[in-house]
Amino acid sequence: MSHRILKAAEHRRMPWKNGRGETVEVAVHPHGAGLADFGWRISMAGVSEDGDFSIFPQIDRTLAVLTGEGIELHVQGTPTRQLTPDSEPMAFAADVPTSARLLAGPIIDLNVMTRRGAFTHRLTRLSTQATGAPQWRLLLATAPVTLEFAGKTMALEPLDALYCEGAEAALPVGPVPDLWLIEIDDA
Repeated sequence: MSHRILKAAEHRRMPWKNGRGETVEVAVHPHGAGLADFGWRISMAGVSEDGDFSIFPQIDRTLAVLTGEGIELHVQGTPTRQLTPDSEPMAFAADVPTSARLLAGPIIDLNVMTRRGAFTHRLTRLSTQATGAPQWRLLLATAPVTLEFAGKTMALEPLDALYCEGAEAALPVGPVPDLWLIEIDDA
């Protein structure tokens, strides 16, 4: 079987690289990799104050807001951008100085990070059928969701993820409301 449900209660919790908060790791490759040696990583973080992002050398990052009013991102060399739960995710280099200002209270964000030159990624809402053939695919629920996948009915609770790799990552799925689609490939 090359798919499984990653339950929210079992996601690994760890301090941010800069020590100013906590991240919830949904999946990492290779399995068990740390912050210095991952090939790709999917995580969520509760952000409760304005501040600087951790620097990750040679990492590309995409960020989306899952809950809360949103944040304003300041990525060196790019225009300031506001992200809300309704906006499209923002892709940027994780090795460029970046800071965030909360718009109105705490948020929870979704981060997808890949090692530049080794992996690429895409983060979108599952608003159309996913039909590509990535090496890895994760579907992260933001509300209770029932979906058909690989001939089975699957139920995901909020912040659970369906993890697929290899041939099963290419199976069509969606569209399904309340799901974020993460696709990762070798570069």
